[in-house]
Amino acid sequence: MSEHEVAARGDLGSDDRHRRSIPWRWVAWGAAVCLLLLPAIAMQFTDEVNWSVSDFVIFGVMLLGVGVPLELAVRTTGDTTYRLAVVVALGAAFLLVWMSLGVGIIGADGDPANRMYFGVLAVGIVGALIARFRPEGMARALVATAIAQAGVAAIAIFGGLGRPWSGPLELALLNGFFVVLWTVSAWLFRRAAQGHSDTGR
Repeated sequence: MSEHEVAARGDLGSDDRHRRSIPWRWVAWGAAVCLLLLPAIAMQFTDEVNWSVSDFVIFGVMLLGVGVPLELAVRTTGDTTYRLAVVVALGAAFLLVWMSLGVGIIGADGDPANRMYFGVLAVGIVGALIARFRPEGMARALVATAIAQAGVAAIAIFGGLGRPWSGPLELALLNGFFVVLWTVSAWLFRRAAQGHSDTGR
């Protein structure tokens, strides 16, 4: 078999893998649409769910904020470890925004102190842009995000900003959960960077 035929078969295999991956992306985007429609459906059967137009817009933006970066990661790299790191980071960001805007993590509902968590996200976003999404730089950005999360937790705990039903232990555990997620994502990015280094040798 000639080199040209081998290359052609390799390209064909790559195209086949790409085509097989497309339905999974459609499933993911379909799930996102279903999540957006779910509150609208629930509103038809119960008064416990009462979303305004702005609620749907915010939730839609949140879903796009996860879906678009994930789609870009899938399209630009075949590194499974890198993709998993992106999934963990985006999942943590989604949960943090959802909880901050929904029930709130610090203080009563709508407490301005919860805005500090958007500073945590800003650290990660700025770090990712500076790193140009390269795995080694992303690892450092996620470590910085974990440190920022721990800093907000320290401010909330020592500043006595806990919710009425929570205390320092609950705040420490909840924020610790996010610190673990950021750290796991950083570790995965580090693994992806090591894989790239080994491949380049």
